Amino acid sequence: MSTLTTTPQENRATPARPAYRVTGRRVLASEWAKLWSLRSTWITLGLALVFLVAFGLIASSRYRSGIGTGRIDRDFADSTAVSLSLFGTNFAQLALGVLGVLVTAGEYSTGMIRSTLAAVPRRLPVLWSKAAVFGLVALAVGTLGAFAAFLIGSGIVSDTPAAMDLSHAGVLRSLLGAGLYLGLVGVIGAALGALLRSVAGGISVLVAGLMLVPGLISLLPSSWQGDISPCLPSEAGGAMFALTHDSTTLSPGAGLLVLLCWTALALGGAAYRLVRTDV
Repeated sequence: MSTLTTTPQENRATPARPAYRVTGRRVLASEWAKLWSLRSTWITLGLALVFLVAFGLIASSRYRSGIGTGRIDRDFADSTAVSLSLFGTNFAQLALGVLGVLVTAGEYSTGMIRSTLAAVPRRLPVLWSKAAVFGLVALAVGTLGAFAAFLIGSGIVSDTPAAMDLSHAGVLRSLLGAGLYLGLVGVIGAALGALLRSVAGGISVLVAGLMLVPGLISLLPSSWQGDISPCLPSEAGGAMFALTHDSTTLSPGAGLLVLLCWTALALGGAAYRLVRTDV
C-alpha cells in the first residue's frame, strides 16, 4: 500500500516591476535633456545671440557716425532705432535654422534615432517634442537678443532722427515679432531635418528658402514679383517685425499667418515621412 503525498508549492513572490509609461511630459523632458547635452547647442545659440546683438550695434554705430559727419549712406537714410537694432536678424536666422536641422537630422546621421523611436514607438510625439522644445528655445534667444540690441542701440542713436524707445507705437510689437520669427525659423529647420534626414540637405534647403529664392524672384517680371515675393518665408517674417508697411508688403498679422502656413507645411511633410517610412 502506497500513500500519495502532496508537497505544497511555495508561493514565491516576484518583485513588482515599475510601470514606465511614455507620456508627453517625459518625451519633452527627454528632448530637453538631449538638446542641452550637445556642445553645438551652446555654441550655435551663442552665435545667434552675438549675430543679433553685434550686427545691430554695428548698424546703429554706423548710422550715428554718418549723422555726425553729414554723409550718411542712402541705405540708412530712413532707418529707425528698430530697423537698425534688428539688422542682424538675417544672420541670426541662419544660426537658429541650422541648429534646428542638426537637432533632428543629427540623430539620423548618428543612428540615435533608432533608440529614440524604440523608446517612443508612436513616433509623432518625438517630432512634436523636438519642434516644441527647440522652437521655444529659439524664441527665447531671439526675443532676448532683439530687446538687448534695441536697448543698447537706441542709446547709441539717441538725439538723432532714428531715436525711439519702447513707448513708441509699434516698437514692442516689432521686437516681439522678431523673436517669434526666429522661433518659427528654428521649427522650420527642425522639420526640414526630420523630412530630409540629412544635415547637408536640410541646411541647403533652409538657406535656399531663406536667402536664395528671394534673390531669384527678383529676376521674374515685376507683375509676378508683387504676387509671389510677399508670400516667401523671409518676406513674411520681415513683415512681422517691420515698423512700417506699404502696399507691397504684408501686414504683421498676415505675415505671421503666411509663416505659420510654411511651418505647418514643413511639419506635415516631416510627420508624413516619419510615419510612413522606416528609419
